[in-house]
Amino acid sequence: MCYSKNDNNKVVDWIKMTNNNSSLSITEKVGYSLGDLAANLIFQTLMTFLAFFYTDVYNIPANKAAAIIFIGGMIGACFNPIMGIIADRTVTRWGKFRPWILWTAIPFGVSALLAFSTPDFSDDGKVIYALTTYVFLVLMYSANNLPYAALSGVLTGNMKERNSLSSYRFVAVMVAQFIIQVLLLPLVIILGDGDKALGFTKAMTVFSLVGIVFFLITFLTTRERVVPAVEQKSSIKQDILDLLKNRPWLIILSVTILIFITLALKGGMTIYYFQHYLDVGQIAIFLENSGFNTFIANLNNVLIGAGLSEFQWPKDAATSGFSLFNACGILFMIVGIGVSKPLADRYGKRDVFSLSLAIAAITLALFYFYSPQSIIAVFSTQIIHGYFYGITIPLLWAMIADVADYSEWKNNRRATAIIFSAMIFGLKVGLSVGGSLVAIILAYYGYSNELAVQASDTTEGIKFSISLISALPFVLAILILFAYEINKKMEHLIESDLFQRRVT
Repeated sequence: MCYSKNDNNKVVDWIKMTNNNSSLSITEKVGYSLGDLAANLIFQTLMTFLAFFYTDVYNIPANKAAAIIFIGGMIGACFNPIMGIIADRTVTRWGKFRPWILWTAIPFGVSALLAFSTPDFSDDGKVIYALTTYVFLVLMYSANNLPYAALSGVLTGNMKERNSLSSYRFVAVMVAQFIIQVLLLPLVIILGDGDKALGFTKAMTVFSLVGIVFFLITFLTTRERVVPAVEQKSSIKQDILDLLKNRPWLIILSVTILIFITLALKGGMTIYYFQHYLDVGQIAIFLENSGFNTFIANLNNVLIGAGLSEFQWPKDAATSGFSLFNACGILFMIVGIGVSKPLADRYGKRDVFSLSLAIAAITLALFYFYSPQSIIAVFSTQIIHGYFYGITIPLLWAMIADVADYSEWKNNRRATAIIFSAMIFGLKVGLSVGGSLVAIILAYYGYSNELAVQASDTTEGIKFSISLISALPFVLAILILFAYEINKKMEHLIESDLFQRRVT
């Protein structure tokens, strides 16, 4: 192909512009990541406490709670493709995806507060209220988080920068996860003065307000750069046909569903594992010997000295053990996130992801072999699990962005939001299935929130679900990834070819 001097000058100018745009500033990376922190204050609460909130706080029977979580989640999941189609066709002076973060910030916050409120209705009224508010929440989550996720695919076309951006955003995810999985239950007890219903309402009010502010920061600090060609024409039918022909998309969709089944099942069952399976006396001894009680005593003294005696840490060993267990996993997830990018740059996302997920699955299975007294083994395994699962966290979303590039590379058409909508669909399906499995398993094994000591069959069911059942979806995901063709070599080929197309 021949170029005139004028054409060559345009190419040079375009390359300079692209190089500048593809290198994201720290401000933009941090601003973008705050959106994930905001969303995950709510998402992590759903994944960790929704079943517990329905069964033990709002007193909804486990079988009805399972139906609410599944039906509500599936409605939200089915809305994702619609939202993807809408987002891809949104045209504003702010871009396609950024305005949705602005428009949905307040409704998302309101929906979260309503979903974790406990109005005094009849038994049937509680079920109707819970289902209605949960559906409202998952719809707002889709309208907000799908464009947010798609935004990562258009901030830059540089795959290494995407790896870096993913690391930033998932450090933010870990911060949110730490706040929810480590601090939320103690905060609920403290803020409600023992009344969990009141405590949840107060905590979610704070999280909703913080989330609204963070979404606004994300909107203000980011900019869309990867823009489809003006002449690109698209139809809903063509978008769907492109998806169905995109084998990497089908694979990553399946992997996403399976991973979030595990996350929702393990996350939702952990509170029951500590309250009803592990030996509370042995937990108390572990907390004393590990120095946790000394740390908390010093913390309480500081709070008392500051006149904040009402914020003292609860004395319940199961609550403290649950918080420390999650803290150990999260801290080592952050370490795993830290090494994820250099490993992916060297060996490719697919291979690093698959190996790390395999080790994470093995560690989950190990929980099946631990007795109620094996507290040290339980915590040690959680640390190893957290590290290797942490490596996979930023890679999954970076791989989804790669799938969007693969679609453009194959079809000469870019449809970022519908690619990401399918992944958020997978996330919602996984959350719905995994979350409902928590309640289904509890109901099957005869769980009752009115019993201080559960039957032996119930405690064995809790152990079985947090270990072998939780590990199974990870194993299936690893097997599916053998058919995923975007390895390190193909990553570079796609990036290079797309760069050349955009130049010409």
